[in-house]
Amino acid sequence: MDTLSPEKVRLPEKPLFVCVLGNTETAYIEGLSAAGKTAKLTDYTPAGDAEVLETGTIIDIPILPMTPPYDTPTPALITRAALSITGVPHIFVNSGLKVLPAKQVELVDIGGKPGDDIRKPVAVHNVQEVFDNAFKLGEKLAKEHDFIMIGESIPAGTTTANALLQALGYDGNVSSSSDANPLNLKKEVVRDALSSSGITFGSLRDDPLKAIASVGDPMMVAVAGITAGLGDTPVILAGGTQMASIFAAIKHLGYPTDNIRIVTTSYVVRDESANFVELAAEIGANYEGADPEFGKSSFKGLQQYEVGFVKEGVGAGGAIYLTAMYGYSMEELRSKIEQLCDDLCKFGDLARVAGKDI
Repeated sequence: MDTLSPEKVRLPEKPLFVCVLGNTETAYIEGLSAAGKTAKLTDYTPAGDAEVLETGTIIDIPILPMTPPYDTPTPALITRAALSITGVPHIFVNSGLKVLPAKQVELVDIGGKPGDDIRKPVAVHNVQEVFDNAFKLGEKLAKEHDFIMIGESIPAGTTTANALLQALGYDGNVSSSSDANPLNLKKEVVRDALSSSGITFGSLRDDPLKAIASVGDPMMVAVAGITAGLGDTPVILAGGTQMASIFAAIKHLGYPTDNIRIVTTSYVVRDESANFVELAAEIGANYEGADPEFGKSSFKGLQQYEVGFVKEGVGAGGAIYLTAMYGYSMEELRSKIEQLCDDLCKFGDLARVAGKDI
């Protein structure tokens, strides 16, 4: 782990949080992703996360981003709370969405398309074009900001991360949004995906974009392109094993990585079903694990993070770290998150009284 603590980091003058949104039909495989009540409903998850991050609630998306029975909230609420407290601005990048958020949520479009099931020969289309567009966006952001944090929302992203890592020659398990990581199912899907594309372990280490096109997802190529385009601008990849796979891709594309740090939640770092710490060491990435101490919360939904639900997403780990960078305590952050959770629960209660299915 990187020994730097958030309090010792020089505060940027022009920071920006970038949230990359996308979908992959890999999420349609039943039992693979917990980021939706059913596999098909995962189409709505990134758009719903964007609405919550932007406004604190859902607008057009008909599904409340809370997991029953304890109303475990989307990590978008964590990120919204952190950005609200610190005043750090944000933008959304559409890397390939099936469902768009409400018009109040402005999107930067880089020409990406939703991803196909990775068991098909091609999982991500027009990869080079999207990478080039994302690279140009990164160059533009580097001229306007001195610090960039990048988060993501894409259901089934840990499975595509596993497949990309295998194609690049890195082994190991990835984390999950579920308390019971479906590792056997993920391994089966990844094995079938690699086979369908004629990929063997590590055979695409020298061609990461082909690896993403074959077994990745649209979020990956967007984040890789933006990060590469940022040059030497300090950047935090806010996420766990998904961001580790992207770090590996950037590294093997030949771009510098000294300016990149991965920041995730302590729940990913401590996940015994995964091997994030070992993976970070293998790819040569500095990392931090931010602990929001949700066990101290009175909100049962937040307590569920402590027992393995959700864990990470929408840049939550990085956002927690950002709060500490700016000198705010975890108590202050939890209080803001609990307020947002309470508001979202009340919204859900009102919607149910009105007869709306959320």
